[in-house]
Amino acid sequence: MEDLVVKRSASVLVALLATAACGSAADGIKLRQSGAPQPGGVEAAFIVDTTTVQLPLELPSQLYVEHDAAVVARAPGTVDSLFVELGDRVSTGQLLARLESTDQEIAVAGTEASLDNLERVARRARALVKSGGTTIADSEQVEFQLRQAEIARRKARHDLELTRVTAPFDGIVTMRAVRPRRYVAVGETLFRVTESAPLFARIRVPEANASTLRVGQQATVVASSGDRTTATIVHTAPVIDAASGTREAILRLTGQSARMLAGANVTVQLPSERRRIVIVPREAVAPEGYAVVVENGRGTLRPVTLGRDVGNGKVEVVSGLAPGERLARPSAHR
Repeated sequence: MEDLVVKRSASVLVALLATAACGSAADGIKLRQSGAPQPGGVEAAFIVDTTTVQLPLELPSQLYVEHDAAVVARAPGTVDSLFVELGDRVSTGQLLARLESTDQEIAVAGTEASLDNLERVARRARALVKSGGTTIADSEQVEFQLRQAEIARRKARHDLELTRVTAPFDGIVTMRAVRPRRYVAVGETLFRVTESAPLFARIRVPEANASTLRVGQQATVVASSGDRTTATIVHTAPVIDAASGTREAILRLTGQSARMLAGANVTVQLPSERRRIVIVPREAVAPEGYAVVVENGRGTLRPVTLGRDVGNGKVEVVSGLAPGERLARPSAHR
C-alpha cells in the first residue's frame, strides 16, 4: 500500500512540473510575439539621419571679456574707507578702498629718519677717509648700514602701498564684497572689476563645416532677448579637437547692443550655406541635453548639442551623434 501511495505522488509531481514548463514556454512565446523588449534590454525608437539644408549654422555661446579680475586684499587689516560702489566705472590705478595704515605710516617715518641720519654719517665718513681721519674698513661699514637703511625704507613704503586697494585696469565694478570697518585677510576678495568692452564669443564648429572658417569672416550674434549684432572671427584653432570633433573659433563683437553683457548666453549664426546636417526627432533628445544610444540591447547616455529646428519635428545635431545610430526614448531609460 505504501508503495502505491509513493508511486501516485511521484506521478502527480511529474505532471505539475510538466505543466509549469509548458506554461513558461507559452509565456515566452507570447512575449516574443507581442514585440515587447526582453528583460534587461533597451528598445530603439529612433534612428539618427541626415538631410541637406540651406540654413545658417547656429551655435550656442557665452559672451566674455578679456579682462575680468577679482581684486583681493594684499595685506591684512581693517577696512578704513571705501571709494567705489557696485556699477561704478573705474580707471587703472584708481583707489577702490583703503585699509587702516597707521602702523605702516609710522614704520615709513622711522625708516626715513634712520636713512637721513645714516646719509649724514656716510658723508662724514667719506670726508674722513680722504683726510685720513678714519679707516677704509670703518667707512665701508657705514656704507653697508646705509644700504640696509635704504632697503628698510623701500620695504616700509611697499607695506604702506599694500594698504591701498586699486583698480587693475579700466572697467566696471561688478562685485563689492567688502564692508567698512571689517577685518580682511591676505587674498580675500574685495571687489571684481570687469572690462566693459570689447565682447568676445567662443564657438565650436562641427568638423563638416570647419573647413570654411577663416579670420575676418562675419557672423551674427543673437541674444536671448532677440537683440542682434554683428561679429567678426578673430582667431581659429589650427586643428580639429579629436574628443568633440569640432574646431574652435573666437569672435569679437563689432556692433553695439545695450542688452549684451559679459556672461550672457547667445546664439552665433554663421553665414548661410548648403550643407549636409545630422538630424533626429526632437523627442529623441532629453531637455537636459542627452540621448540614449542603443547598441546590442544596451542603452548608453550621451551628451548631445542641438542646433536649429529643420521642420517636421526634426532638429539639427551639432555634436554627439552619428548617422545611423539607434536611439531609445529618454523617458524610457529613467
